[in-house]
Amino acid sequence: MTSTQLLIGLKAVGAGAACSGLIGAGVGIGLVFGSLLRAYSVNPKVKNQLFAYAILGFALSEAIGLLALVMASIILFT
Repeated sequence: MTSTQLLIGLKAVGAGAACSGLIGAGVGIGLVFGSLLRAYSVNPKVKNQLFAYAILGFALSEAIGLLALVMASIILFT
């Protein structure tokens, strides 16, 4: 095994490990919308305000997932 092959293999392992941040983003998005449904069922009068908070939580969770994906791409392609 040459050092170039070892480097390529280690980059793949590092990129895979960096993608583990996507698991947390998926869980976070599920929790945000699950909580939205629960809060809406308790108090349907504040639907618009609850939805605005849910979109904010979704955006923040998705941003973390995108950062993990960008980090994996940087590791893999540099």
